[in-house]
Order: sequence, then structure tokens, then C-alpha cells
Amino acid sequence: MKTFSELLQSFFTERLVAQRNASPYTVANYRDTFRLLIAFAHRTEKKPPTKLTMTDLDAPFVCRFLDHLEKDRGNSARSRNVRLAAIHSFFNYVALEEPALGAVAQRVLAMKSKRCARKPVDYLTHLEAEALLAAPDRSTWSGRRDRVLLLIALQTGLRVSELIGLRCEDVTLAVGAHVRCTGKGRKSRCIPLRKEAVAALRVWMRERDGQTTSALFPNARGGLLSRDGVEYLLAKHVAAARLCCPSLKAKHVTVHVLRHSSAMELLHAGVDRSVIALWLGHESMETTQVYLHADLELKSQALAKTESFKGQSGRYRPPDQLMAFLQSL
Repeated sequence: MKTFSELLQSFFTERLVAQRNASPYTVANYRDTFRLLIAFAHRTEKKPPTKLTMTDLDAPFVCRFLDHLEKDRGNSARSRNVRLAAIHSFFNYVALEEPALGAVAQRVLAMKSKRCARKPVDYLTHLEAEALLAAPDRSTWSGRRDRVLLLIALQTGLRVSELIGLRCEDVTLAVGAHVRCTGKGRKSRCIPLRKEAVAALRVWMRERDGQTTSALFPNARGGLLSRDGVEYLLAKHVAAARLCCPSLKAKHVTVHVLRHSSAMELLHAGVDRSVIALWLGHESMETTQVYLHADLELKSQALAKTESFKGQSGRYRPPDQLMAFLQSL
């Protein structure tokens, strides 16, 4: 029977990479999950990673690990479910590779994801987006780069991984201007560009003057921007925009909020949900449904089409002083 170390190694090399051709982001997410799990096992079971067995990683242990993520590390229920999904994927592989461990795997696979509250998505209004675009200092190279990056993010709704992965060759500024990207699930899509985005990109790419395979939005050393780098520059410009747009103070703005803002702008313009799903690269239209729940303006328009109740409204008054006294107690 294969050991835990052998099964985990073959899970990554054979199942994820060779068989499923999983993306680097999926592999990194699963890797981090098992790093946390092995460190927790070493701390609680007093065993080095090479001595761990599959029977050590039974359902009660996985429950303790998930509780540790929430209580000790402060992870949300959504993050907990992401870790559990990685563990489920591993135990599905174990059940196929080692049928003798089927009972252990079955108990772990029977563990359900934790229900969590779903909040309405955050997004920027048009005025807030304008304030954000005005924040970068255009007299500096980084400021000009940041403004074009924010403009493209707000108009196209690209994910942060798609945004930092853009190359100069992915941009077409001729007739039918658009950007091409490969997103989640390795789905390629083209997003058209408005005139102001085309003009900004034309000026930036002339200044950029890089190879066709070079990063469209490079860091100071000419390499690819990291996720942390994009979040840092966004936080810096949001802090500056809050000085002239107080409504931004109540919002936690991330790159994904810019993606939501792009979707909400399309929704307000009357674009069909199926087109928005294609625009954002959603797997199904059900994912796009969250924008309908978040849009108070659409709900107000629906309410305006309904008829008001015709019953008379008035304040209740007690029939006499004694009843009024009792009512006031």
C-alpha cells in the first residue's frame, strides 16, 4: 500500500498535472491547503510529515483541521470550504488508487461544505469610478501605467489574474478594438474597448514600446505585476480618491470590486444577462444573477410599476383614558 507521502506526490504529479492539466492557480491552491494540513498534523499528532499515514488523516482529524482554520487562523466559512474542496479532491484520488482505504476516504468525502451568508456584491458608482481614475499622478511613469490599468479593469471587468497576464500582443487597437485573455477554465474571450480606452492604450503602448510578448502593465523592473502589487497600487489610489469622494470611505475596494462595477454598468445600460455572462467569462448565467440582487435601482424601478394599497392609514388611539394608561405601561 502506498504511503501518505507517495499518494500526495502522485496526486499532484499524476492527477492534477498529467491527467487534469490543472492550472498553476489550482495547483498552488491545493499545495497551500496541504501545507497547512501537514503543519497542523505535525503539531497535533507529534509526527513528522514522512511518518504520517492515511489513517491519521481520518474524518475527525479533518474536522479538527477545519475548525483550526476558522478559530485559530480566522478564515471565513468560504475559505474553509475551499480547503475542504481540495481535501475532497485528494481523497477521491485515494479511493481510486488504494481501494483498501475506501472506508477512510468515504467518511471524509461525506463531510459537507459549511453554509455561509451571501452579502450583496460591492461595486463603484460612476462618480466613484471617475474619482478613482483621477487619482493617479500622470506626471510619473507609474501613475500613467496605473490609470490605464484601472481604466481597462473598470471597462473590461477582467479578473486580476487576467489583468496582470495581458501581453502587448493581446491588444488590438485597429477597427474592432479589443483585448484577448485566457481566463478561468482556460476559456479565451475577447472584450471590446471604448474610444477612451483605445486612446489611453495607444498612448501607453507608444510609451511602453515593448516587445509583443512583453507585459502590458509591467512592474518597475519590467516584469509582470504581482497580485499583491496590483492590490497595493489600487489601495494607494483609493485612499487618494477618498479625499474628493467621501462615499468611497464606506467601501472596501479590491480588483474584484472593479469587475463588479463593470458588470453593474452593463446591467444599468440594459444589457442582457447572457451577454454579461459572456463578457465576464462566467461558467453559467446563474453566477451573473448576483448583480440583480445587488442593484437597488432595478428593484426601485420594479416597485414603481406596482400599484399602491388604497386602504386608509391612521394612528391607533385607545378608546378611553384607562386603556390609554394601560397602553402606556
